[in-house]
Amino acid sequence: MNRRKFLHQSALLTAGATPLAASANSPAFIVPKGKAEHCIFIWLGGGMSQIDTFDPKEEGDSKASPKKAGSEYASIDTAVSGMKFCEHLPLSANLADRMTVIRSINHKVIDEHAFATNLVHTGRKISGSVTYPSIGSIVAAERGAADPDVPAYMLIGYPNVSRGPGFLGAKGDFVYLTDTESGPAGFSRPDGVDSERALRRRSLLDPLMTRVKKEGQVFNYREAQKEALRLAGPDFMKHFELGKESADLRNEYGGEFGQRCLLARRLVQSGVRFIEVSHNLNFINGTGWDTHNEGQQNQHLLIKELDIALSALINDLDKQGLLDKTLIALGTEFGRPAGYDARGGRGHQGTAFSLLLAGGGLNHQGYYGTTDELSKKIVENPVSIPDYHATIHAALGINPSKELFDGSRPVPITDGGKPIAKLFS
Repeated sequence: MNRRKFLHQSALLTAGATPLAASANSPAFIVPKGKAEHCIFIWLGGGMSQIDTFDPKEEGDSKASPKKAGSEYASIDTAVSGMKFCEHLPLSANLADRMTVIRSINHKVIDEHAFATNLVHTGRKISGSVTYPSIGSIVAAERGAADPDVPAYMLIGYPNVSRGPGFLGAKGDFVYLTDTESGPAGFSRPDGVDSERALRRRSLLDPLMTRVKKEGQVFNYREAQKEALRLAGPDFMKHFELGKESADLRNEYGGEFGQRCLLARRLVQSGVRFIEVSHNLNFINGTGWDTHNEGQQNQHLLIKELDIALSALINDLDKQGLLDKTLIALGTEFGRPAGYDARGGRGHQGTAFSLLLAGGGLNHQGYYGTTDELSKKIVENPVSIPDYHATIHAALGINPSKELFDGSRPVPITDGGKPIAKLFS
């Protein structure tokens, strides 16, 4: 029993209650447990405009004077009755019954990219004393890889501290790549170094590494080195050979971002537990998802590319028999207001925006939560970032209230987050 549980149970006993009764009789203590085995986390860096994508409202006009607030595009029907998407998401609209757009996500973090990115990745605000682990790192540490021959957590994009293991250290770390054609750097052996020679080199390191204490930076370095040596070689690198997929399938996924999503599917098949895929092709519309000023004018190019890749991923996983086992989560740091700025773009909005879950064996609703006529205020079923994290963890069979330890300090996996119960009923 740790200190926190001792104090909690002592307080209950003082009040004349028993911990057993408190936990058994209160629905708040019942944590649903999903059956998903993997998670593909698609990151739309910059701040996806919910009112122009998955939560459309009445059309506005950025060219009017004064400018009229509202959606940039017309809306279309989806596979879920009464639910609409923007006109540039037709393929995803046909699959709306296999997903839940959470339209009532909100946070109170200052609408600045780095702070909000950290919050959506870790579920907590930046702290001066603690570096919190990302959701991918927690999943990796709690579940491990589904196959011992691959890492538990892979990042297709650029690494930073928000995506990292924080106080979990090496057991929650990731392997990353930025080029889908070549795969991760440094895992292919140099010419002339065969398996036998690599084994001899490793045996020379072993005596030095056994003297390292099981904590601190040197220990983390040792663990990372062991992991790199274990993965080095053709058995791991074969998973990045996208050329083995049919030309028709690769075309279905579309361009470079689609190929990242196809690679994510291959990594799921290989046993990787958590894969983050960044959609950071900022030059398609000039600004990426950060649609200030003129970036708004070509935002439809980004939305179309997302539509192609997301729908292809859902369909492909379904054909492979992996959709119920693989949770697709779409993340972004905040949304966009309905009003336009002076040059026809949109600012930042954390009070109400949309994130998405698909597959993973959940009881999908099409959408959850409702916003007002300008997608600015939440009208029904608000969902916090810790709630969103708790839902992902629960879908993967992880208790979101379990305590991790930063040294001797207990830190719950989520900051009081509760899974969306309706998705598990």
